[in-house]
Order: sequence, then C-alpha cells, then structure tokens
Amino acid sequence: MTARRPAAARRGRDRKAEVLLPQPGSERFRPGDEPSVAVVGGGIAGLAAATLLAERGARVTLYEREDSLGGRLSGGHTTLADGSRVTMTRGFHAFFRQYYNLRGLLRRTDPALARLTPLPDYPLRHSGGLTDSFARVPRTPPFSALGFVALSPTFGWRDLAALDARAALPLLDVRVPEVYERFDEVSATEFLRSVRFPEAAHHLAFEVFSRSFFADPRELSAAELLLMFHIYFLGSSEGLLFDVPAEPFPQALWDPLGDYLRRLGADVRTGISVHTVLPRDGGGAEVHTDRGADHHRAVVLASDTGGLRRIVDASPGLGTTAWRAGVAALRTAPPFLVSRLWLDRPVRSDRPGFLGTSGYGGLDNISVLERYEGEAARWSARHGGSVVELHAYAVDPGAERKEVQDMLLDRLRQVYPETGEARGVDARHEWRSDCPLFPVGSHRRRPTVRTPHRWLTLAGDAIRCDLPVALMERAATTGFLAANALLGEWGVRGQVLWTVPRAGRSPALRALAAVAGHRPPP
Repeated sequence: MTARRPAAARRGRDRKAEVLLPQPGSERFRPGDEPSVAVVGGGIAGLAAATLLAERGARVTLYEREDSLGGRLSGGHTTLADGSRVTMTRGFHAFFRQYYNLRGLLRRTDPALARLTPLPDYPLRHSGGLTDSFARVPRTPPFSALGFVALSPTFGWRDLAALDARAALPLLDVRVPEVYERFDEVSATEFLRSVRFPEAAHHLAFEVFSRSFFADPRELSAAELLLMFHIYFLGSSEGLLFDVPAEPFPQALWDPLGDYLRRLGADVRTGISVHTVLPRDGGGAEVHTDRGADHHRAVVLASDTGGLRRIVDASPGLGTTAWRAGVAALRTAPPFLVSRLWLDRPVRSDRPGFLGTSGYGGLDNISVLERYEGEAARWSARHGGSVVELHAYAVDPGAERKEVQDMLLDRLRQVYPETGEARGVDARHEWRSDCPLFPVGSHRRRPTVRTPHRWLTLAGDAIRCDLPVALMERAATTGFLAANALLGEWGVRGQVLWTVPRAGRSPALRALAAVAGHRPPP
C-alpha cells in the first residue's frame, strides 16, 4: 500500500492522520471468477478480512470455533439468580477515536456509530489518593503534554524538571517502525526508570497503559509502551477520548455485522474448529475442520495466538522452517479475570462509568455498567442496584482463583466504600488466557500479514504490523491488510486505511529530538 498525508483528513479524523492507499485494481471480481476464501477466526481481525473480501465479491467462508462472533469481545446469555436474562461478555473495552479502521468496520452496519456512546473521561486513581483526569487536558500536541503537566496532581513541573531529558526525548518523536529497532530490547519498566519518571506517575499512567496489554510492565517491550504514548498522546490530536457500546457487544456490534456478511453471501459457520490447513498442489489449501474438509483458493488465519500456533503446528508443509519457528515463538499473556457483580443497591451517583486503578493489589479498573450500557441500566432500574465490573490483568498463573476473586471484591469496597453494605444478587467470573504477549525482543521474530504462501495471509493483534496501531485497532488493520494482500494478487482494489501519523506530529518536538542528536532533522 502507498501512503500519503492529505491536506485535510476526512471529517471526524485528526487533520494530520495518514491515509494508506491500496493497490489499484477493479472494483469487484468478475462474475464467474470469484475465488473461495477461508477466514479462520471470527474476532475483529477475521471479521474485517471477511467483510472486505465479501464486499469485493469473493466467496467467503468464516470459521469460528465459538458459538458467537466477536473473539475476545464476544458474549453469551446467562440467567441470574433473580431470573433476569443478561449478557456476560469479556468486559470493558474503550473504542478510542484513533481507531479509524475499526470504526470503519463498524460503520458498515452503523454509519453514524449511533450504537457507541461517549464516556466523558478516562480517570486514573492511585491507592495513595491521587487521581488523574484527562477530561480537561487539551487534545492537540504539544499542548496535550503541557496541559497534562499543568493539571495533573501526580506529575507536576518539578517532576518535569527532574526528568532525564535526553532519555525522555524518544517520547517526543516516536517513529514507526524505527521505535522497534531502538527500544524492543528494553522493558517498559527499564525505560521509565531511565527517564526518572516520578513513582506515582509511573504507576498511575504508564503502568495502566502497559497493563492494557495484559502484561507486567517488567516483561513488556518498551517499544510497545512508546507506541501507545504516541498513539494516544503526543502523536494524535484525538486524545484519550473514547466511546463504548451502548448495549452488550453481541447486540451492538457483532450480530449486525454477522447479518451483513450473510447478506453479502458469506457462509458464517460458528461452533466449528479448524484443525489443519494443508497446501494443495497447484495452489490454495484444504481446510480441515471437525466436520470435514473444504477446498479454498486462499486462506486468512485470524485466530488468536494459541489457535494460530496449534493450526500451524498441525499443518505439515505450511510455510518455511523459519516462518513456522516465528509462529511457534508467539507467547500468550498471563491469565486475566473479569468479575461482574449484580449488587442490590447502587454505587454513588458521582462514580464514573470507568475508573483505572493502580496500587490496589491487582485491581486494574472498575466499571459501573449502568452508566453507559442499556441492558445494565434496565436491570439497575428494575432492581434499584448496580452492575459493577472488576478487571485484574497479568494474574500470577499459580494464584488460587477464588482468592483473586475475593481480593477484587475487597478492593472494590476499598475504592467505593458504599459497596461494603451491598448484597450480591449474583456474580460471574470470566477467567481467560488468550491475549498476545509482546515481550522484550520479540518484534523482529513476529510473523507478518504476508507469509511464504501467496494464498495465505495472517491477521490479528499478535501479528507484526509496522504501523502506529495497537490492540483492537491492530486487529482491524491487519484484518484489512490481510484481505488487501489477497485482493492485490487478483487485481482487485482493496480497502483504504487510515492511521495516526507514523512520526511525531509536532515539528517543534521533532526538531528538539533532532537537535539533541537522536536522529537527523526531519
């Protein structure tokens, strides 16, 4: 794909957002020439790839091993002790305004994004009593950084003066993919120590961001941390403003997208596991599931890290020795817990819909769902209570689960004391360990969207992508890139993509980094 920066970005995007144009080609496949494509995995990456391919006229078969779409943002129905029928999901996710490609996917069924609702702030609270807020921080760099220092109780002007300025300069001009070449061999914790960030700011802001990768910052690559800082703070004028679905994920997002795919002619098969993908003489592959084998001209593997490793390991003849080793080296982050509690009395009315936490013994955030989700609000109105969700990331694999669940409840009562008198109507606890880990030194070994086979592409947030994208946006972007690569082989035009700038957006900050000797002037 070619990239350019338009004079004015499309309405609703940062004016310095970059557009990546696909290879030129025809609008759709000619009738009778539509290839059969297997997309393995019905999460964000697989849905993005399947949507674009089906829109261009390919005969898409989407395989998803779970009974519902959405991957790590899927959900299912459950009945509470009071008889209420509710949806249990994997928990709170912030749909940031920088997620241009993910939001483009969602616009297929919701052009105005009316099914998303904004939350006014991204408050972060430390157990020492300090709370940071981003609601009043200016959105445009470098005023965003200056505004944060001016308004933050955890990071003041004295702290700014105490920083190791030379060590901190890379934050001012993050460049992709250069950031990986320079900082992938350093841990997030090591980098922050070298910069001499104040301990409270270290824990409150950067640790909250690093743990959004479901990882301990001592293991996380510093390159990923710097990339996050660039995407959400100094590289984009979108700031930390975000939206959340106004109803549970299945109803708001994935059920409509699944229906859209079916209307395009895609065969959406849930509850079916893919076991092997075997290359065929003459091109294409034979996809083996627990219900038989299907022949396809091309395949997109968009499963999670564990699923990708299993499929490749069980598929002799797939890829090269080096490529297979790169897939086998992918690691999964430690377990995480989502506890959702239905309480018989409400939390205080001034509690935010979302609160990031640090220093509370493993509690990473608290959500009060009735503040933004319709299903929870309806339950709360009927019963006079609250629906509260607690997250714990990077849990010790050897920890006793009941103890961790009880610990989260204790910490909730510490943060929101009024919940100490509440009785639990019911609770659900989701334990998972299927998020990718981005450990120190792993970037160069990660498999990319393209593979040794021209008919096979990869997609997902674990896949190497040398663009400034992360988390859900990396999943959506690699999904579109995987489809674009196949479409380009067939002479069909792919999807136009957008990203935040791939270098520091501020000329003044770029010049400062250059003067300090970090790199040539831009």
